[in-house]
Amino acid sequence: MKIVCITCPRGCTIDIEKVGSDWQVSGNSCNKGREFAINEMTKPMRTICSTVKTTFPSAPVLPCRVSADIPKDKIFDVMKEINKVVVDKPLTRGDVIIKDVLGLGVDVISTSDLLAQI
Repeated sequence: MKIVCITCPRGCTIDIEKVGSDWQVSGNSCNKGREFAINEMTKPMRTICSTVKTTFPSAPVLPCRVSADIPKDKIFDVMKEINKVVVDKPLTRGDVIIKDVLGLGVDVISTSDLLAQI
């Protein structure tokens, strides 16, 4: 299988194939590429950037993101949780909106000071 590594700006095209119990990786320019390719095949992780609703007419939505990568197969479940939230108090960048979302050990945090002045 061919994948493009997103670990650095180089964007190596990596070939990865399961051979017995090991992974055969080629095309990567560094060890990070090898690690990325194996992780992509065994436990793919992603990040989410989104918005949450607020009760403030001057700022009806607030940008947010997860504080660390989450399993790829949990993206839609996390988004359902994010979509349930309505922020009703001023928050600043880095403030936790949802603590330990779905028990994944990852928080949903604000990425803006938009509500700090409200």
